Amino acid sequence: MSLIGTLTSGVSALKSFTKGLEVIGNNIANVNTTAYKGSTASFEESFSNTLRGSSPSSASTGSPNLSSVQVGTGVKLASVNARFTQGALNATGVVTDLGVSGNGFFRVVNTTDGSTYATRAGDFRIDDQGYLVTTKGYRVQGLTGGDSTTLPGTVGDIKLGTPPGTAQLQSFSFDRQGNMVEFYSDGSSATTNQVLLQNYRDPTALQRAGDNLFTGFDAAGPVGGSALTAANNKPGANGLGTVESGTLELSNVDLTEQFANMITAQRSFQASSRIVTVSDSVLEEIVNLKR
Repeated sequence: MSLIGTLTSGVSALKSFTKGLEVIGNNIANVNTTAYKGSTASFEESFSNTLRGSSPSSASTGSPNLSSVQVGTGVKLASVNARFTQGALNATGVVTDLGVSGNGFFRVVNTTDGSTYATRAGDFRIDDQGYLVTTKGYRVQGLTGGDSTTLPGTVGDIKLGTPPGTAQLQSFSFDRQGNMVEFYSDGSSATTNQVLLQNYRDPTALQRAGDNLFTGFDAAGPVGGSALTAANNKPGANGLGTVESGTLELSNVDLTEQFANMITAQRSFQASSRIVTVSDSVLEEIVNLKR
């Protein structure tokens, strides 16, 4: 019964457009999430039933050129890709809030299990041990170990330095190159740390891990290698963006675009449901032919 194909095509469309609506709904739900990157769903046709294959014409026999006869079986979800366009930077006035202007991700480490993540969300804080950490307590990575005479040169967890002598730490700041400069009560200052950034050749290959974190570095292709180094990962160099202290990157979701996409997806869903309804009506008529 050929109408079964119509039913399956309609059902496949309903399933696919439901996923599309889920993606749109998630984008809208995260419109105020720090550094959230919106996603787009794309679709592709399912395989086609070939009723007749194509064949070229023959000069010797004069047989006609036969085109193929194929009937599609519906649609399926092809991919859901994040769009890593720049989000607007919103001034917060908090020194440890770091926004990235341009390319690059912060690298953070969960010291509990040693797992490493990438993130664009720079809503950091200084914990009770002096480490620069995320809201979940994951430590921000960069060059550390500097003091008044030595620049930071060891890759590791960024941590406030030890004040010289009897001096007390008064304040600290970050410049656009990610340098953490500490100011002491005796009037001296020192660059003790530097935040490093990591760029990827294909950021869309990164996998969301929740909490504004990403994994899957190998598939994304880290530029300059997977390990952070002073040569490849300093902000403002090698194609990396700069660090803007006192700002946070906003979500790049455009509500106008999302609502327009929602209308399109909703109408497509309605049209697909109509295919199922009409197919059901025709099948009912066929079943009732003999009474």
